[in-house]
Order: sequence, then C-alpha cells, then structure tokens
Amino acid sequence: MTFDADHLAPVTLGTTVLGKRESANPELADALLASPFPQIDTSNVYAAGQSEKLLGDAIGRAGGLPAGKTVFSKVDQHPETGRFDGDRVLRSFEETLERLRLDRLPLLHLHDPYTITFAEAMAPGGAVEALTRLRDEGAVDAIGIAAGTRELVERYVSSDAFDAVLTHNRYTLVDRSAERILQLAAERDMAVFNAAPFGGGILAGSQTRGATYGYRPASPELLAFIERLHTTAADLGVDLTAAALQFSLREPRIHSTVVGIYSLERLQDLPRLTETQITEEFWSAVGELGTPPPSPND
Repeated sequence: MTFDADHLAPVTLGTTVLGKRESANPELADALLASPFPQIDTSNVYAAGQSEKLLGDAIGRAGGLPAGKTVFSKVDQHPETGRFDGDRVLRSFEETLERLRLDRLPLLHLHDPYTITFAEAMAPGGAVEALTRLRDEGAVDAIGIAAGTRELVERYVSSDAFDAVLTHNRYTLVDRSAERILQLAAERDMAVFNAAPFGGGILAGSQTRGATYGYRPASPELLAFIERLHTTAADLGVDLTAAALQFSLREPRIHSTVVGIYSLERLQDLPRLTETQITEEFWSAVGELGTPPPSPND
C-alpha cells in the first residue's frame, strides 16, 4: 500500500455537522485548524458541501493549511441524481479541492456507494477506476472505502483496490460487528479509521430512554446492555464517555478513531477524554458483561 498507517494520529476530528449550526461554524472551523489534533475528516456531501467550504474558508484565514495539519475527504454521489460513476468521482473531487482551497489530498474515500452495485463501482469507467487514476496521477496519496453497511464494506476491502477503510458505529463498547472488517484490513495492511465510537451519542450521555444507536432506534436489549455499562462505570468511578473513546483507541488494528466535533465544548473536552485513565478493572468488568446484543445497523 502507499499510505503509512502507522504514522496516523490516533484521533481524527470528524466534521459531519460542520455547516449545520450556523452561529458557531466559522469559529468552530478555525478551532479545528488550531487544535492539537492534526487530522480532520470531511466529505463532499457533509452539510451539502458546507463542511468543506467552512474548512476551506478557515484555511484561507490561516494563510494556508497550517504545518502539520492534514485534511482527508470523500467523493460522493451526485446529490440530485444519485449518479456515482467515474466522471462523478472526478467532479466530486474537483468540488472538494475548490471548497478546501487545496490542490491535492493525502487520502480520498469512496463514500457510501449505495446508489450503485459493487460490480458497477468496480467496472471500467466506474468509481473505483477513477479513484485509482487519481492515486496513480499523484492527485491523492491513497484511496479508501468509507461506508456503513458491514457486508458491503467487507466486499470492497476484499477487492484489494483500497489503501484504507473507514467504518462507523460498528466497533464500540456495545457493538463488535466490524470485527471481520478489521481482520480483513489487517491482512491487507490497510489503514483503518473507526468513526462514531460513541454510537451516535448514546455512549456519551446519561440518558438512554428512546435513544438511537447509530442512525436507528436502539433495541430494548441494547438499551438494557448500555444501562449495565453505565452502572458498571459508575460503580468503578469511570467516565463512560472516555471509556467509549478509549475502547477504540486501545484496539491495535485501528489506526485512527474519528470523533465527530459538533461544538467548541466537545473539541475542548477531547484531550481530557483521550487522557483519562481507564482501569483494567473496568475493562475486565466490561468483558464480564458478555457479548453485546446484535446491532440494529445491519
């Protein structure tokens, strides 16, 4: 592979919501660039392009991408037609560079290829061929697959076409369904990004009633398991939010954990979450809770 996974920072800042909360966005974009965390993840489709644009505006205000900072992005289907062929990949990449005010990227993912079949993506003139061309021409250093549906991600990883994979909501304190993805990626020496370690927020708060896991309603069984986690953490004096993040950070097959930054407060609290000491007693207690219930996401 052409991407040095071992030199990735353990935490990547996610910007899914950047552009959705108007009042704080410019300030938050500036703070992302100024933070001690060197990697930022965005996408052509986040906030209808506003995530990339706000980051690009911040890069402009900073006089260019600060030294040591890295921005990763993703190509997306056409927002109106769903078209996701090779031409769309190239145009999506052009849009991304224009918004970010950059001339190249270290990593570019194929993002949520749900409007096309795997065969269409891999065919001549398809999305993967276009991504490979961008890598071969030096426009990007590496290409990845970033999606949710587990079996689809496994298929793309097994194609041997990619340098990296981003999975989300599927390797957390309460969900190990990405286990095969991690194994397949490790066998191929791929860089692994694990996004949404809080399961969409359910592991980062005290309330679980009526909550969702990922993007779907959490089952009663899952909610009961999470309640037991809360009780275990409280009994042992452990911050469950910090533990949820560090569950991902301590997995050796994961090279970087993508944490969604929705506010200045979350960004400012992130160093504490990464540095909080989690006892081995807690990890042992988590193991004693048994296998988590099936995930609602696949």
